[in-house]
Amino acid sequence: MNWKRMARALVLPALLIVSLGMPALGQGPMSPPQKGSGAPGLSAPTGLSQAIPAPFDVKAATDAYLATVPSDKKARSDAYFEGGYWLILWDFLMVAAIYFFFLQSGLSARLRDLAQRLTRHKPLQTICYFVPFSLVAALLGFPLTVYEGYIREHQYGLATQTFGPWFRDQAVNLAVSLVFGTMLITMLFVIVQRLGRTWWVGGAGVTIVFFCFGALLGPVYFAPLFNTYTKLKASPVRDSILSMARANGIPATEVYEMDASRQSTRVSANVSGFLGTERITLNDNWLKRCTPAEVQAVMGHEMGHYVLNHVYKGLFYIAVVTVVAFAALDRMAQWAIARWGQRWGVRGITDVAVIPLAGLLISVFSFLYTPIENTFIRTQEYEADIFGLNAARQPDGEAEVDLKLGEYRKLDPGPLEEFIFFDHPSGRTRITAAMHWKAEHLVELQPAGERPASPSPVPPLPQL
Repeated sequence: MNWKRMARALVLPALLIVSLGMPALGQGPMSPPQKGSGAPGLSAPTGLSQAIPAPFDVKAATDAYLATVPSDKKARSDAYFEGGYWLILWDFLMVAAIYFFFLQSGLSARLRDLAQRLTRHKPLQTICYFVPFSLVAALLGFPLTVYEGYIREHQYGLATQTFGPWFRDQAVNLAVSLVFGTMLITMLFVIVQRLGRTWWVGGAGVTIVFFCFGALLGPVYFAPLFNTYTKLKASPVRDSILSMARANGIPATEVYEMDASRQSTRVSANVSGFLGTERITLNDNWLKRCTPAEVQAVMGHEMGHYVLNHVYKGLFYIAVVTVVAFAALDRMAQWAIARWGQRWGVRGITDVAVIPLAGLLISVFSFLYTPIENTFIRTQEYEADIFGLNAARQPDGEAEVDLKLGEYRKLDPGPLEEFIFFDHPSGRTRITAAMHWKAEHLVELQPAGERPASPSPVPPLPQL
């Protein structure tokens, strides 16, 4: 579940410069662990049916999995992911520069004047301002978008699209974002002009409603604009997933497959929607590359998001953050207008020419808030990991999945690095958790007659 992307859809930068969304971090393909690999004294990490000698060393088992990744591919993965740290900064600086350009050059004020000449109706003035503003901003940010979303992804072997289909997806994303962004901005300015000083309360409320509306309709109406979603055909894999769902109180009757391979080599799955539009989706790369044990591990994780009510907890979290962000926006915008408004041609908080200033301030808030946002998401992902281990009972499948995710996520970061930059637990953290689970279930996982003695004490679980 990608709450980070969903959360950023609330703030003005994502609505104003829709072409500058940062792609998911990743790297080129790596080989999964091979049979017969692992540390001395450990069975090959290929499934639960194999004998597991005791005592079981969690750290050694974790290191054995990580050691199956060739050094050149690990270096490639690390380089890709660490390069993404700099892109977070460059994305922020690019967005800030574009907003500042609109203000300092007077272009924002000229667009407002043009809108006022075109119509006397204020909501229409907002639309006449916002549409050209968004298109110019998207055009200015397009070179960085091409580098991040197309050139860099191909350099690391993660993309499969040629430029034409990729550009088509970008255009569709721009059109959808422009339509809903225009609707939201227009409603926000109606509220600003009617409520005055308390606009931020109503503005936050409307933004939250829009986000819920998007989350409700997104899986059904928006996602199919970019990919084809089909019901997973009857098979042992599908039957095992639905059985797991029923066993955990999930009223699922279908599992959806997405043709992600037309765009990327990444393996991923997600849970999305709410109030009856929830969907568990598996991209087709999983089915091509993963074993049944790995698929079950992933589905157990995604079911964890559903059972643990992460969708609703995430909505509440985003609502709180939105209110705080709008309150801070009001104070900072008022201060900035009083100091530089005359130079920029911005007449007040009710003036549509204030949009670049609002976008700049929220961009700063979002950039500084990144570690906290990442921690919230990472915590939910870890909870889903633990749920998935208990639901699927596939610790080795989980570890093998984590290595595949390591194709575009750094596997073994430092603690501070993980805290600041990771919106999912690192590969080492996840594999360690899986090996802890395995260590605590050695007896029940082994066939009768091959059960080991009680395992030696294991170290504490990793902290997020």
